[in-house]
Amino acid sequence: MPKTALKKEKWTLSFDPRLKRLLIKEARKKGIYPVRLLEEVVRERFNPYGHSDVQDSVAYVRAIRKGSRRQSDESFLKEIREWQRSNS
Repeated sequence: MPKTALKKEKWTLSFDPRLKRLLIKEARKKGIYPVRLLEEVVRERFNPYGHSDVQDSVAYVRAIRKGSRRQSDESFLKEIREWQRSNS
């Protein structure tokens, strides 16, 4: 199900010049607009359920998987299935 487009408001923010340079530098590395990077940072900080804003699900699962190398693939998939059933 596609997400609905949000109405975005235009804001003017005052930034520390060093933070602004850092934000622009990181945005260029990722190949996105600085505003987009700032939105992602704010979402990560204030969203207690970070999985709901996952941009790339494959990369997200790979990152989770790297953190749990000692767990077998079967038990990892079993854990995901149990989690999906509990949220249904």
